[in-house]
Amino acid sequence: MLCSAVVMLLTAWSGTGLWAMETADCLGCHNYADEVGEMNHVDEVKFMATAHAAMGCESCHAVTEEHPFDAETAAVVSSCEDCHVSIHETYSSSVHGDSARCVDCHNPHQAYAPVSLSGRQMNDSCDMCHPMTQMEEVHSRWLPETGIHLDAVPCVTCHSSSDDFAITLYLRHRDRPYTDYELASYAALQEQTGTENIASIIDADASGDISIDELNEFYADNGSHRMRLWAMMTPETVEHNFTTFDNRWDCTYCHAAGPENMQESYVALPQEDGTYRRLPLEKGATLNALFGTPDFYMVGATRSRTLDIIGFLIILGGFAMPIGHGTLRFLTRKNRRKDH
Repeated sequence: MLCSAVVMLLTAWSGTGLWAMETADCLGCHNYADEVGEMNHVDEVKFMATAHAAMGCESCHAVTEEHPFDAETAAVVSSCEDCHVSIHETYSSSVHGDSARCVDCHNPHQAYAPVSLSGRQMNDSCDMCHPMTQMEEVHSRWLPETGIHLDAVPCVTCHSSSDDFAITLYLRHRDRPYTDYELASYAALQEQTGTENIASIIDADASGDISIDELNEFYADNGSHRMRLWAMMTPETVEHNFTTFDNRWDCTYCHAAGPENMQESYVALPQEDGTYRRLPLEKGATLNALFGTPDFYMVGATRSRTLDIIGFLIILGGFAMPIGHGTLRFLTRKNRRKDH
């Protein structure tokens, strides 16, 4: 077996005591699930995209020359709180602190920053204990359009004190909005574009950001790629004081007139390692009702100054007619009396 050969070679080189192993040595075995078992499998592509990869396996694991024949010789010698002190303190005092360990929600070999994950990936950890079907039933008792909300807002947006949000748009395989949808995978986009530069499907000039004109071109070409965009209000950073905050019950927390924390918007594209890479959108691409993407509309937040002015003039005209008519009749009341 491959692992056995690697182990014998390393044993011959290392002598006794702790191994002088590097991450590449560990992945020589642990990248193969059939060699080490699913529980010990570490996906090399996904692991190398994490911050933990730069620290190396030896930062958390102590391995002696008996490994892998004696499983105890690959013990975990570091805990999450050794590095994530403030997060651990916050989480320990939350409602989840006594119910789940860090590793119950986070795979340390696939630990990514929130901005590198889709909103749906953020919800995967929650879904293990709080199934989405159950949560939809619970939220439907008070939350209008429950399904749309749960698909457009990650759990941590409302159930943590995270308050720095952006509108993130994902490519999806659907022609109609507000129906069940599937986010486009890296493989699907690569097949669609015929190149590894999957961003070309929407970033036509390869500039690294997306203009409103490029958005319009993307929708104009919808017949060939049959994709649209799905928006989620995602946090830039995630706090770990999980609970339900009082201000999240207030609809105006999100549905305010052009809130500052939603001026930034992105298109997030899936990567081969399972993460997402964000491309910034031109300002107004999501909050402008006239010129922005037709796949995003948030009541009260998506505003157009032009439509506001037109609406104001319509309302003003509606008041002007009866007021003007009433005033005219009042001023000419004596003339009407003489006629009678």
